[in-house]
Amino acid sequence: MPENFDDITLLALAESVGEQLRQKDLMLVAAESCTGGWLAKVATDVVGSSSWFERGFVTYTNDAKHELLGVEIQTLDNFGAVSEPVVKEMVAGALSNSHAQIAVAISGIAGPGGGSAEKPVGTVCFAWAKVHSPDSVMPLSNLVTETCYFSGDREAIRRQAVAYSLKGVMAIIHG
Repeated sequence: MPENFDDITLLALAESVGEQLRQKDLMLVAAESCTGGWLAKVATDVVGSSSWFERGFVTYTNDAKHELLGVEIQTLDNFGAVSEPVVKEMVAGALSNSHAQIAVAISGIAGPGGGSAEKPVGTVCFAWAKVHSPDSVMPLSNLVTETCYFSGDREAIRRQAVAYSLKGVMAIIHG
């Protein structure tokens, strides 16, 4: 049974992330695929989020991932859009194309179709990173990638992905 992340819970998570980012004078950028901008929506539901949410990229197609975030075509071909190598490149591209110091990337299969035996519906890959110094995007520090398997319908999987990504941002802030 998937955990219930209703709108109130997601907003509370975003408020907590925003408070931590604001206290550390950091900005967040999001690179989203399967969540379709939901993380950015939840972040910008927080009053005053312009002090900590810098921008979001909704890169639903492989072309968008390549064109907007610089994900290599070879990485997409070799590993598929739902993979840790791809979200790693997405998070680096989000930081390179923003003024943020912390980034999160999300790519997954929310269903109901699109899954396979290797990557079933509910497979979601994440990456989080923090820039090494304010003057340089590279090298990244605290780069973390993870693959999760969520259950439920399309909305439940996407809600879980947004919540998990916000919890990961908290970990990167303090890591």
